[in-house]
Amino acid sequence: MNPQTPGRVIVTGGGSGLGAAIVEAISNAGGTPVVFDRDVSNVSDVKALEVDVSNREAVEAAVKETAESLGGLDGVVTAAGIDRCGKLGDVAAEEWEKVIGVNLLGTVSTVRAALPYLKESKGRAITIASTLGLRALPDATAYCASKFGVIGFSRALAAETGGVIGVTTIIPGGMKTHFFDDRDEQYKPQDDSKLNDPAHVAQAVVFALSQPFGCEVRELLITPAEEGSWP
Repeated sequence: MNPQTPGRVIVTGGGSGLGAAIVEAISNAGGTPVVFDRDVSNVSDVKALEVDVSNREAVEAAVKETAESLGGLDGVVTAAGIDRCGKLGDVAAEEWEKVIGVNLLGTVSTVRAALPYLKESKGRAITIASTLGLRALPDATAYCASKFGVIGFSRALAAETGGVIGVTTIIPGGMKTHFFDDRDEQYKPQDDSKLNDPAHVAQAVVFALSQPFGCEVRELLITPAEEGSWP
């Protein structure tokens, strides 16, 4: 892989929000992104597969199909994510567990399925965590558990695969996307002007993907200047 370009990269959640911004940034940098998303109706100009990342078998089949069609993989970016806000006793168990299924287990399944191809290309896994993977807030037990888990998984994976593949964790603060649209009003940001443009975070992803093998960017924390959930 040319260290100046991101290469062949799967982006989960690439149909909207941060994932879509990452897809655009990879394309602009000369890479070849492939979108995995439950809704790919708005995706154009790049290869896209309809995939529910909480379904491990579907992820494995989609990763295999993508790698075979591209002749390998140089990276994966696990940007798919959901949230269910509320007190633990008020969030239905199946909804709470769905957050873990998408955010944490979806991350693990994607990276695991891609691992043989990343080893072959000396590629990189980019996991997307959150400032709420470092700081806990009330009414966010599912999201915090999932993102704390992503950070723990990523650090352990980096220790396990050092010198074999690259592992980078992106830790973004609040971004101006549709991620908050389905929340109750009390859980929505009060001032959108204090949210970051996802394109800025996407550039950090491209920076990490473009590092030469052996140079590790382990974690990047990227927030708007007036981030409320950090430090």
